[in-house]
Amino acid sequence: MTELKRTPLFAVYKDHGGKTIDFGGWELPVQFSSIKEEHEAVRTKAGLFDVSHMGEVKVKGKGSLQFLQKMMTNDISKIKNGGAQYTAMCYENGGTVDDLLVYKIEDHHYLLVVNASNIEKDYKWLLDHVEGDVFLDNLSEKTAQLALQGPLAEKALQKLAGDTDLSQIGFFKFMQEVILNGKKVLVSRTGYTGEDGFEIYCDAADAVDLWKAILEAGTEEGILPCGLGARDTLRFESALALYGQELSPEISPLEAGISFAVKLNKEADFIGKEALRKQKENGLPRKLVGIEMIDRGIPRHGYSVYKGEELIGEVTTGTQSPSLKRNIGLALIKTEFAALETEVEVEIRGKRLKANVVPTPFYKREKN
Repeated sequence: MTELKRTPLFAVYKDHGGKTIDFGGWELPVQFSSIKEEHEAVRTKAGLFDVSHMGEVKVKGKGSLQFLQKMMTNDISKIKNGGAQYTAMCYENGGTVDDLLVYKIEDHHYLLVVNASNIEKDYKWLLDHVEGDVFLDNLSEKTAQLALQGPLAEKALQKLAGDTDLSQIGFFKFMQEVILNGKKVLVSRTGYTGEDGFEIYCDAADAVDLWKAILEAGTEEGILPCGLGARDTLRFESALALYGQELSPEISPLEAGISFAVKLNKEADFIGKEALRKQKENGLPRKLVGIEMIDRGIPRHGYSVYKGEELIGEVTTGTQSPSLKRNIGLALIKTEFAALETEVEVEIRGKRLKANVVPTPFYKREKN
């Protein structure tokens, strides 16, 4: 039996009643209080997540931009220093290696943030394609990452930031060498919950002190420690893709609805470009759609979706939405059945139950 990996924060989980599960080979908290309570905290106040299982890879050298343009579907040349971009890496057939963030530290220096279950695979994929003046370094074990999400996140974190004005960090921007509670960190504003908030990248040795300091600083704001359960329901309501469910080697970024991160018109060729171009030109065979149950039942990952007697796809993620109190799902189905208000059926425990194709995202925060 393979031993599960642990983040630098594992020791503090039990202080908050953390209930852990195996998540892609990591022993991580699924919840501390309850998924619904933690979900509600992030939507209305703030929640703190340990996301130190995510991977970080440094890309440096004069050939970095050219290399990343070849590897990534998005246009890396558009990122300015201090900016971040969401993108994907693809196989030649258009299937997805991973979806990730690219941070531009400065010219010829980038930081990639990849999914935890893909760290080794992604790093090998990058190494296998390196050309020219490019240096790669897997920083994942040295780096911890905390995510503070919710409408009161900035107010709480500012208490630890001294003279640094965190409101200056715009969406998909970051600031380096911020001193938080005496620790030097990188603070970004990308998020994976549909709410405002920050990601704090720090030295692994500083993670416990920062976790405790942030929770203490946010007492007045009602910050709760949050687990993977709430992280999943939050990102799902906002229709944000999860690798292994909405994206996979068998599912292209176009099928998964992240075409905004695929720049087929950028000058540089990238791996998978021709396959994706053909998909677009020929019409996508499948599309990711939102569904809402008409009959009573909760759609779950892997459940089959039918139109009449025809199997047309399957549910990628589904649950009873904590914010909306509706039974909803994301489903990858044949494109000809993807129009809004199309009635389909989801097979739940051997019964086919009615559902409607509905718009996504299911939840969108009101911006001030």
